[in-house]
Amino acid sequence: MSFRIRRPNASSAMGVADQSKRTFLELKRKKAHRYVIFKIDEKKNEVVVDKIGDPTESYNDFAESLPVNDCRYAVYDFDFVTSENCRKSKIFFIAWSPAISRIRARMLYATSKYSFKRALDGVHYEIQATDPTEMDLQVIKDRAH
Repeated sequence: MSFRIRRPNASSAMGVADQSKRTFLELKRKKAHRYVIFKIDEKKNEVVVDKIGDPTESYNDFAESLPVNDCRYAVYDFDFVTSENCRKSKIFFIAWSPAISRIRARMLYATSKYSFKRALDGVHYEIQATDPTEMDLQVIKDRAH
């Protein structure tokens, strides 16, 4: 049995680990996680789970879990209440690429982003961030409403 699904595109032959897809579905369908951070495993040539956030964790916990000097992909399940008092949830895909990370890493994450994001069916919004201000909680709130 294979443990990874490969969906290469013209710019990247990066696969998506089965665990990455399962973990995303647990966040999306079961609300089992608040967030999932993914990293590219260059030896395996696939995107794997780096960290999972408990449903009780805050947005600040999530933001602090991202490395300051390396790239990551992440999904965050943002819960909010609309002006009509309805509870809603939106899933954000965040491409974290800090300006101080290695150029090779930034290029690898940029060229693999489209195919990886496509493998995560159910993402509502995408944010590309190179520093924490670009993915501040207020940015998330504004996009969700």
